[in-house]
Amino acid sequence: MHKEREDIRNIAIIAHVDHGKTTLVDAMLNQSGTWRENEQHVDRVMDSMDLERERGITIMAKNTSVHFGGVKINILDTPGHADFGGEVERVLKMVDGVMLLVDAAEGPLPQTRFVLRKALEARLPAIVVVNKIDRQDARPEEVVNDIYDLFIDLDATDEQIDFPVLYAVARDGVAKKELADDSRTLRPLFEEIVRSIPPPRELREDALQLLVANLDYSEYIGRLAIGRIFSGEIAQGETVAVVRRDKSVEKVRVKELYAFEGLKRESVASARFGEIVALAGVEGIEIGETVTSADNPRPLPVIAVDEPTISMIFSVNNSPFAGTEGKYVTSRQIKERLDRELLSNVAIRVTETDSPDQFKVSGRGELQLSILIEMMRREGYELQVSKPEVITRSEDGRTLEPIEQVVIDCPEEFIGVVTEAMGRRKGQMTKMVNHGTGRVRLEFETPSRGLIGFRGEFLTETKGTGLLNTIFLRWGEWQGAMRGRSTGSLVADRAGEATTYALYNLQERGTMFIRPNTRVYEGMIVGENARSVDLDVNIVREKKLTNMRAASADEAMRLVPVKDLSLEQSLEFISDDELVEVTPKSIRLRKRVLAANRRPKKEQ
Repeated sequence: MHKEREDIRNIAIIAHVDHGKTTLVDAMLNQSGTWRENEQHVDRVMDSMDLERERGITIMAKNTSVHFGGVKINILDTPGHADFGGEVERVLKMVDGVMLLVDAAEGPLPQTRFVLRKALEARLPAIVVVNKIDRQDARPEEVVNDIYDLFIDLDATDEQIDFPVLYAVARDGVAKKELADDSRTLRPLFEEIVRSIPPPRELREDALQLLVANLDYSEYIGRLAIGRIFSGEIAQGETVAVVRRDKSVEKVRVKELYAFEGLKRESVASARFGEIVALAGVEGIEIGETVTSADNPRPLPVIAVDEPTISMIFSVNNSPFAGTEGKYVTSRQIKERLDRELLSNVAIRVTETDSPDQFKVSGRGELQLSILIEMMRREGYELQVSKPEVITRSEDGRTLEPIEQVVIDCPEEFIGVVTEAMGRRKGQMTKMVNHGTGRVRLEFETPSRGLIGFRGEFLTETKGTGLLNTIFLRWGEWQGAMRGRSTGSLVADRAGEATTYALYNLQERGTMFIRPNTRVYEGMIVGENARSVDLDVNIVREKKLTNMRAASADEAMRLVPVKDLSLEQSLEFISDDELVEVTPKSIRLRKRVLAANRRPKKEQ
């Protein structure tokens, strides 16, 4: 009989963006006495990257631990967004059960479905927590029924469907078994975790097995491999074997060993099966490899990761303003940064292209790639990126492209607009549910490339009231050509500073992207033309002054407000012959070929 450890539970939290997962973890840390009285509390501890705090989404999977009555509960955070599928699979490998956190008003949403499906396929038991029951529009009973439907829909086993349900207000740190219970703490939740989540079991007794599921980097000790010990015991200073993806075995010494206590890593002398640890001293170790006994190497199966569906070309910034705003501008620096990203981000692939200063970066969606670009520009990198493209496959002479399931939640009056917009992007409606609350839920199957740039248009069409969620469904037949954007660009035809006078005279031609006094160069895109052709414009023209007083001189020039494009909107806006120039201070759009007389003309 394999041994079990009653003093440990490993659990992953699954929740949709903004359903209160990070707040709940804060409350669990508070109530389990992780912070001493004199320590400073940090809100939303799990979202430690600046970008995560700004966008309110979890990007990297992180772990923390709490103690309850002699049991250590390791809590792993899973990203809710399908673009970060690579992170999800690895987290689920390290746990014995999951906690599904659902908003009492919104109910289970599609991104939750993505992670939950992976958890159920891995045969993990679940605990359901219905959060925010204090909301005015909370409907906890209906939400629980929706969750049952979701489990049945995802082919859960009978044991999985028999899940315990708790009701919570994470902000107040309260959880209860029944809605009427008078509970003031999270104690019922802690008890349920210890009761329902199985303790870790040792896989075998004759060897150490540790599966590396995450990587970190420390300035002092180099690369850290984070993973779960499935069998045996590991000690600091011990010689172990690393079994690589290609089955080769290499012997290394464990320099440092850390366990997770609260939010800190604490050095430990040894650790046994069931623990989640970080170890240093293993250079070049990759995610999915096994650390095992040197004298009896027994590797675990390698983790499989979702295939990328979208790719972009990252290249060195070669615009006239190159190198004026960023610290890192050379191809070597960009390549080193991308290689560093590959160390810890499994879902991204980087391939060399024919040109030494261009790299093809593929990922799970445009959100994942735009977050990588945003992180790079914050670190001081300058680069140019091309329009996102969809990756295709060929099987038996047929071309296949990724098809996504799109779930839209919007007010009834926008059904027509949304269906029409999806139809233009080759979306097929598969389901429509009207709850009678004034909002409807529409489901479509759409090719991934139809969704590039759809988010912005969708928010405009639904006046900001719609919710849009997408998730990779399958590889399907190529759906034929798709119409791109129907407008052209306004392109600056000379360098200089934009003037109010020139902008004023051009504003009826289309929408402007720049303000007066912005420095421009030839080939930079300064606005969107209302017609479908590109137009070269003189944006630096000044008013000729004479000594005659003109009748119009006293009229102040009123400029229409400019359209400030975010990084995602820029990636969405550009066409194939255009690039986005990204620097720490600015995002500019430009033509691939800057000189107007060298540029091929667009057909009318």
